[in-house]
Amino acid sequence: MIPHADAVPVCNPLPLFHPVSSALRLQPLLLILLLAATSEATTFKIINQCSYTVWPAALPGGGVKLDPGEAWALNMPAGTSTGRIWPRTGCSLLDEGGSCQTGDCSGLLTCTASGRSPSTLGEFSLGQGQIDDFFDISLIDGFNVPMDFLPVPVQGRSGCSKGPRCAANITSQCPRELKAPGGCSNACTGSTASRCNTSYSAFFKQMCPDAYSKPDDTSTYSCPSGTKYQVIFCPLINQTLSPTAESPLPAPPAEATPPTPSTLPTTIGPTSMKPKSPSGRRVVAILAPVGGFILLTILFLVAFFICKRRTQQHEMEEEEEFGELQGTPMRFTFQQLRAATEQFADKLGEGGFGSVFKGQFGGERIAVKRLDRTGQGKREFSAEVQTIGSIHHINLVRLIGFCAEKSHRLLVYEYMPKGSLDRWIYCRHDNDASPLDWSTRCKIITHIAKGLSYLHEECTKRIAHLDVKPQNILLDDDFNAKLSDFGLCKLIDRDMSQVVTRMRGTPGYLAPEWLTSQITEKADVYSFGVVVMEIMSGRKNLDTSRSEESIHLITLLEEKVKSDRLVDLIDNKSADMQAHKQDVIQMMMLAMWCLQIDCKRRPKMSEVVKVLEGAMNIDINIDHNFVVNPANFGSAGNVSSSAPPLASDVSGPR
Repeated sequence: MIPHADAVPVCNPLPLFHPVSSALRLQPLLLILLLAATSEATTFKIINQCSYTVWPAALPGGGVKLDPGEAWALNMPAGTSTGRIWPRTGCSLLDEGGSCQTGDCSGLLTCTASGRSPSTLGEFSLGQGQIDDFFDISLIDGFNVPMDFLPVPVQGRSGCSKGPRCAANITSQCPRELKAPGGCSNACTGSTASRCNTSYSAFFKQMCPDAYSKPDDTSTYSCPSGTKYQVIFCPLINQTLSPTAESPLPAPPAEATPPTPSTLPTTIGPTSMKPKSPSGRRVVAILAPVGGFILLTILFLVAFFICKRRTQQHEMEEEEEFGELQGTPMRFTFQQLRAATEQFADKLGEGGFGSVFKGQFGGERIAVKRLDRTGQGKREFSAEVQTIGSIHHINLVRLIGFCAEKSHRLLVYEYMPKGSLDRWIYCRHDNDASPLDWSTRCKIITHIAKGLSYLHEECTKRIAHLDVKPQNILLDDDFNAKLSDFGLCKLIDRDMSQVVTRMRGTPGYLAPEWLTSQITEKADVYSFGVVVMEIMSGRKNLDTSRSEESIHLITLLEEKVKSDRLVDLIDNKSADMQAHKQDVIQMMMLAMWCLQIDCKRRPKMSEVVKVLEGAMNIDINIDHNFVVNPANFGSAGNVSSSAPPLASDVSGPR
């Protein structure tokens, strides 16, 4: 897999590209700058042969919209080293805030960062002079559109290997546990890489033998520098490119004939060429590399100091920007938090945005979340500081302060000794605690509902949390529950009926309306319904360790309610839950009200609180279909007809 400058590789790169220090990486780039003046741009002709619209993106290069049959001539400027091209599908890229089912770029046609998986990647490393181009089709980040990456044959030029082809439509045959909206995810990332060689990569390799699909793959192709390429989406099975006269090589010069006496110069003057002496040639041979080395060193030092100054200036601007936030909590220095956590020694947990450490500041225990800059960016950090720092409720985790110092981003919360809810409701081998009783589960559900009701209906602006799940619900010593992690929240004006936003949240808890990106706070109500079912059943919503028909809890709920067997879903590890079967079934009915596909039929969270407190009855007019079929959902006019059919339910396993 060819590395790219805008994303951290998820698997080990090919042996061809060894990781080196940032200083050393600048040297080949400076060489490329020296060669750029005499190099030509490399052209990639990108063709959409799919029956639906594709929004291809490139780094560097930008992005466009391609309807079926259209093409895009992408010129990579001379001096480009590495890059990637990928197809985005199911997009509504009008301005900031658009979205795609795959490969989103924050709602923009022009991408400035790598797209979101799953997406089929065309990767390349362009050579200069005598250095060959290298390219591949990578499925490490998943698959969404069949692709060919083919060099354009040129008369009189040789040395190209064949281009990689991936003509099979993997999505339609993707294993259930790998299905994702608009594509097929790849499990060959992070800690799962060791399993890839057998269980996951075999599927991708079988479907696309030419593609790079696992960390130790060698499916990389080469061509002489200056070759032009075609990237074809949805190619024909027998797609080929015929040789063309485009950019032919110049004809070789005619063989020289020995000079005759009549062609020799008759005079020797100042303009006559004199052969250099052997000693002169030796001096030139020594001075040339020395001068090149000195020039390269000067350019390297200049580039190093420019990059360092820009980094420092950017960090100062960010610190000033965070310093201007209104209504923010206490601001800590990094040294204070490092001392409070004893050098970040006691890790409480780790999530998608960073790690949480236990600490002590003054006489108060604290939890410090140290953010990974590649996971949670400036926008999410600002959202959390501004949102939770300016609101207060007994069922929301209190944000004590934050740190925005140079590259460090940390959040300081009140300490919740029982940890997150998922530790107490899922049966895990590392958890020997007894199952929660019925009354404790009721209390937790009521506290979650009250926290969401406050966000949705009692703040100046409606606040949609958009990531409600057990991992973001924390418990104190008495099992009082509090919502946490507001990095993905969205503020909605009171006079707006809905907000259009890019897809965010966690698979398994996403409401069906994420297919259209027409989102209100009712998306939280759906996620709350999923969490209630997990608490009642004592299991994860998506559990691939179970039999195929039981993997997806919400799909199983559909079957059980229609066969009047809801009792089968009650947590069988708790005798107290079994003793309150009728009460548990009533709670499941409340969850089903929250799981309505039509968001307008879901209750407000204040109504949920009233039901839990006995002041209101559950709506009995409930549709018992909770998992939407994306194809049917789109036929109602809510999804662009240009989107390719999805292979999985929006809340299905992925």
